[in-house]
Amino acid sequence: MKRVVSVSIGSSKRDASAEVELLGEKFLLERVGTDGSFERAIALIKSYDADPEVAAIGLGGIDLYLYAAGRRYTIRDAKKLARAASKTPVVDGSGLKHTLERKVVADLDKLIGWRGRKVVMTSAVDRFGMAEALWEHGAEMVFGDIIFGLGVNIPIRTLRGLRLLAKVLLPVFTQLPFTWVYPTGEKQEKQINDWRSKYYQWADVIAGDFLYIKRFLPPRIDGKIILTNTTTADDVEMLRQRGAAMLATTTPRLNGRSFGTNVMEGLFVALAGKYPLSEQDYLDYIDKLGLGANVTNFGEEAAISDTGGKQ
Repeated sequence: MKRVVSVSIGSSKRDASAEVELLGEKFLLERVGTDGSFERAIALIKSYDADPEVAAIGLGGIDLYLYAAGRRYTIRDAKKLARAASKTPVVDGSGLKHTLERKVVADLDKLIGWRGRKVVMTSAVDRFGMAEALWEHGAEMVFGDIIFGLGVNIPIRTLRGLRLLAKVLLPVFTQLPFTWVYPTGEKQEKQINDWRSKYYQWADVIAGDFLYIKRFLPPRIDGKIILTNTTTADDVEMLRQRGAAMLATTTPRLNGRSFGTNVMEGLFVALAGKYPLSEQDYLDYIDKLGLGANVTNFGEEAAISDTGGKQ
């Protein structure tokens, strides 16, 4: 059985594994957190690189590449992690975000209707494909990178503004120590309820990285739609208790949780038996596997697919 292992600098409390059979092959998907330790992450990557059963290694809790406005930026600290493997492909999910998350937004338009919906994205530069797709479908956007990332009350309301922000900030941002700009380890469990919650209350839809969403989530989010991925069973229950109307994840739910895009991208690499993959490769496997939004409607206490079928 081939293994796809995500080594995450996030909390080990979110560790999980699942066996799946796809296109006639069996795979073991695993997520291993290092509680913010880059040193442990490097050691784990080296050990998995030496394991012939491991077909791909995912980087969790950190992006290797950020794609924005047609350019690719490399995060310095993630590059150090990726270099720890010499034989096994290392992926971060950015290729899948660029393709699958655009498709999910398009698919959900039939269910949600994006035009005129108020959407806040806690961080858009790490999910530029989702951001562009929401804008193109007519959503009223607040891109919250400065608000939630820097703690400065400057909402970005246009795609042009987001592209300019990416052009100015990403060359600097990607060279900073990653722990300065994104919560890792135990910091991921810390919740902040301050002035930023007004943007959650304004929005119909809260979108983006779930750990960022969770970090600033107010006690009540009645009637809100959450568009994200990488949610555990506890996360789903928390959203239900706080009054969310719907949860849409961009990756499938396996054994009670949706795995990160880095795990799913690693699965694509394992299926293809090659790396890197082209955009068409991603699209082909998305189609072959029938991937789309996984939607939990809390009002009906039911999970439905983007085509309305039970899951």
